[in-house]
Amino acid sequence: MANNNAKGWSRVIHAFGYSMKGLKACFELEEAFRQEVFLLIPLVPLALWLGETPVERAILVGSLLMVPIVELLNSAIEANVDRVGLERHELSGRAKDIASAAVFSSIAFCLVNWGLILIPKL
Repeated sequence: MANNNAKGWSRVIHAFGYSMKGLKACFELEEAFRQEVFLLIPLVPLALWLGETPVERAILVGSLLMVPIVELLNSAIEANVDRVGLERHELSGRAKDIASAAVFSSIAFCLVNWGLILIPKL
């Protein structure tokens, strides 16, 4: 629960703690998030090696990092929808499908960036 009385650095420290709690929960409970994190381990160094300029490296790494960020948002939406109720509802399904589509779009964005940068080098 948010600490509304925290000010200044205390608020920043509390916010950091909440963020770490959220990352831990998503890592423990969401298989897709774990898979994306494990893929980052070899792909980030590969991106740094394959990118010839700082801009290329930033695009390659940034597009990789976008995928788990969007997955975090997707997981938050799914948790919120499930908390409201587990019965099937058209709007709940739509919210989950749209969040899933956001993850898919971030993966497609990543693949397009990698392709546009790396294919011309072949």
